[in-house]
Amino acid sequence: MFSKSDLGQLEKLGMNISTVETQIENFKKGFPFADLQRAATIGDGIIQLSENEITELDNAYKNNIDNLKTLKFVPASGAASRMFKSLFEFAENPTTTGEMAELIKNIDRFAFNKTLKEKLQANNITIDTQSATSLGTIANHILTDKGLNYGFLPKGLIEFHKYTEGSRTAFEEHLVEAAEYACGNDSIARLHFTVSPEHKNAIESHINKVKGKYENQFGITYDITFSIQHPSTDTIAVNMDNTPFRDEDNSLLFRPGGHGALISNLNELNCDIVFIKNIDNIVPDSLKKTTYDYKKALGSKLIEIRKSVFKTLRNLEKNEGLNDAIQLANSLGIETSTKETTQSIFNKLNRPIRVCGMVKNEGEPGGGPFWVKDSSGTISLQIIESSQIDDSNASQKAIMDHATHFNPVDLICSTSDYKGNAFNLCDFVDPETGFISYKSKNGKELKAQELPGLWNGAMAKWITLFIEVPMITFNPVKTINDLLRKEHQS
Repeated sequence: MFSKSDLGQLEKLGMNISTVETQIENFKKGFPFADLQRAATIGDGIIQLSENEITELDNAYKNNIDNLKTLKFVPASGAASRMFKSLFEFAENPTTTGEMAELIKNIDRFAFNKTLKEKLQANNITIDTQSATSLGTIANHILTDKGLNYGFLPKGLIEFHKYTEGSRTAFEEHLVEAAEYACGNDSIARLHFTVSPEHKNAIESHINKVKGKYENQFGITYDITFSIQHPSTDTIAVNMDNTPFRDEDNSLLFRPGGHGALISNLNELNCDIVFIKNIDNIVPDSLKKTTYDYKKALGSKLIEIRKSVFKTLRNLEKNEGLNDAIQLANSLGIETSTKETTQSIFNKLNRPIRVCGMVKNEGEPGGGPFWVKDSSGTISLQIIESSQIDDSNASQKAIMDHATHFNPVDLICSTSDYKGNAFNLCDFVDPETGFISYKSKNGKELKAQELPGLWNGAMAKWITLFIEVPMITFNPVKTINDLLRKEHQS
């Protein structure tokens, strides 16, 4: 199937031929749907904290992170092109209906409006908002390098929020957040951004330019690192008959494996506690307090669980406390049996741990929390995307429809074991949870494959707790006009 030239291409990408062959087999056999048992709900898989518990956990947070290395991990490589879909459409077919009309009507409310006006003035352009030509000029100056170039930049470089002293990009808002809850007792706030290679220099330049301001404001030091999605995590594309898709130069076509590939990036970070949050889910300072309160509460809860698990593992290592270990496993939603041995329960507890915030489902798209049975028959708590559910199966669809919450990508993770050694996170991925999509290139149809999602199948074998968090902590920016929501207006 593969020529000498193909093997050279695989070697250059750092890929193992057996991995590629496995991906082709996945295309042939497909991925199984998730086997939902029931939706996780309050009291059955989702914990609801009282106000007193939140206050106590918040107050304990600083002591709980004592001597622990904390880090904020932000997937930030996605381009903002989808965010500006309506403007691209307008540029092709000018009309002021819909999103473009709303944008023009509220142009002064956008944080980037001042910079946009400066770009227009620099080009001696006067705008008439009643003129289709002028509106097209505005769209082009937002999208292209004639002006802001936002249609081709990552979301993190877009000015999201307006303040008296100026605007902040999404990257800046994450720096501000990290100073509050991802800063250890050493006064170092650690952040890691996954970025695309073509934007890495611009992102580093922007952050180096602004970080000093926030270091002075908060009296801290930032330790900021970057990584790109490894080419070795790309997946092969195939034709509709599952033979390798070849580009015009006869080379194999590989495509990014989705955010699930970032488990490799996360695996390379040396830290104890990791906060994971999407680049566009941030709010202005006026609304940050609730986010801070719940981040600290969930962080404290994770550390409490971590201490209990570590203590139990040390006892099991001495062949003590089997019954207590079984009780702890049951309280964490880990399935046990009457045949548990010290070794079997040890293996079930000696895993990475994650606490996931869950918001009430009010119609937003996103993965939901469910009790799921895997191929070995084990039932556990999982975050499942709608693409993993067979909605043609009436019973599975009924369970999906019964879900009360969804995952806003609000995770806090413990990635080291009870001896302080880092887990190999790739050992805890469920490879059966990838999915296949249909694309095209150069007019030819193809099939693409995404790896198990970062917070879905890539963490399927972690110890998992779901905790309800308020909807106000979830404020994604999927389209340009989402910035007009009250949650994004300072």
